[in-house]
Amino acid sequence: MTVDLAIATYGLTKQFDRQIAVNDVELAIRPGEVYGLIGPNGAGKTTLIRMLATIEEPSAGEIYLAGERLRPGRDNRRLKQHLGYLPDDYPLYDDLTVWDYLDYFARLYRLRSPQRQRRLHEVLDLVQLSSKRYSNIATLSRGMKQRLSLARTILHEPIVLLLDEPVSGLDPLARQQFRQIIKVLKEAGMTVLISSHVLSDLAELCTTIGIMELGCLVESAPLPELYARLARPYLVIGTLAADNAILESELRRCPQVQGWEALSEAQTWRVAFDGTEAEASALLQALVQAGVAMVQFRYERDDLEQIFLSLGHQQAS
Repeated sequence: MTVDLAIATYGLTKQFDRQIAVNDVELAIRPGEVYGLIGPNGAGKTTLIRMLATIEEPSAGEIYLAGERLRPGRDNRRLKQHLGYLPDDYPLYDDLTVWDYLDYFARLYRLRSPQRQRRLHEVLDLVQLSSKRYSNIATLSRGMKQRLSLARTILHEPIVLLLDEPVSGLDPLARQQFRQIIKVLKEAGMTVLISSHVLSDLAELCTTIGIMELGCLVESAPLPELYARLARPYLVIGTLAADNAILESELRRCPQVQGWEALSEAQTWRVAFDGTEAEASALLQALVQAGVAMVQFRYERDDLEQIFLSLGHQQAS
């Protein structure tokens, strides 16, 4: 039911001249979910998010946010009160202090004193910028500026948060800080849709993943289901000496081995393995008995990046 969903779209399509940027997309995102949207450049992610944010009007289809339909051609003022939108290129006012910048937007959101001051302190604490509240924005690092942009986006306490490439260009520490903030928002019950090319971040944050290709939503599933269905098992095997011939001979004997490739690390192989952990243990025992000097042997499954690349290869073929 639409009323039970934070975000729902039906037949959502956007066409620019003769190019279809978003093609018949149907989303169903429950309240409190963190939904990760991934896909190559030009897949339609930003256009989809801009339609959800009421910035672009659909060419066809329907959008519901918190059970309320977005009406094309209208200002949707009450609906926008539920939305927070952070694009990947939102400008900041470098000559303002952090406090003045947030206070300006809080007034635009019509927050009144003393609620306004209380809310400013809350968001500054959340994004870890309380100590910088009187600093000019021009003096902030890129990571601090991005956290400030997020603070501005959640000032009015939206129930749906739309983030388009929020960690683009950030260093690992700044990305970690941003992830922690999103986790706090998730725990508070906020629904978050986030697009990113940093798939390791999404794997840590998201409950559900959607994959877009050429404007179409080709996959949309809870992350555990996606792993169970699409993650291929493999082994990482490392040897101490040049026992390549013995290793390859034993791998050929194992019916669960589907192939292997050398990794960039010396004497390390990635082995496609269609078997259980018990069968992997049996292979390890056979390698040791054959005299292969083992330094590592790990049973793993594809991560989100490998799943995405595999799907992209299937679509291309």
